[in-house]
Amino acid sequence: MLAAGQRHTPQSDHALEELCRTYWFPLYAYVRRRGYAKADAEDLVQAFFARFLAKNYLAGLSEERGRFRAFLLAALKNFLTNEWKKSQRLKRGGGERMLSLDWESADTKFQVAATNEPNPEQVFDREWALALLAKVIERLQAECAAEGKAQLFEQLKVFLTAGKGEAAHAEVARGLGMEEGAVRVAVHRLRKRYRVLLREEITQTLSDPAMVDEEMRALFGAFGG
Repeated sequence: MLAAGQRHTPQSDHALEELCRTYWFPLYAYVRRRGYAKADAEDLVQAFFARFLAKNYLAGLSEERGRFRAFLLAALKNFLTNEWKKSQRLKRGGGERMLSLDWESADTKFQVAATNEPNPEQVFDREWALALLAKVIERLQAECAAEGKAQLFEQLKVFLTAGKGEAAHAEVARGLGMEEGAVRVAVHRLRKRYRVLLREEITQTLSDPAMVDEEMRALFGAFGG
């Protein structure tokens, strides 16, 4: 997708904008951790995206070895140190295309995130990984709902992100009125699909699919710091 984005087709532009909508909060968290006030951080991130989407910034993606994550952060750093100094604050509803972002909850979310990660780069990597996982869960939930398994997903999703023992399978089975063995099979299938979607989502942020395993190690290393 990122390679296609360099050709500026309507489809690739839409995909790029969707990526930005998914991963905007890590950039906001990075800017806030750099010491900018809430309002300034909002304006900076919005102005950055307006510039990013309007211009062919993806032409330099190869410089970051094909990682959209690293490229986007490098582009933001450049924007903060150079381009923002030359521009006036971007007013909402101005001449450039805006992204609709959830500013209402952004600062509350940042306050929670910032308590654990003092380094701006660490904040960015951790929030990127969390945004990625949230996107995968959202896709998996939508798939289950389309198959008429929304209730089953709500009961089993805890097995995707937390270690659960024997008692948990039995408890969920009783709550769903299912055999424990059937719950185990359902959890296995859900985890398998989760891993597939996780790799797909990461692949969308890379120009070279062969880098998926390397990117996964880098992302989930963010939780070990």
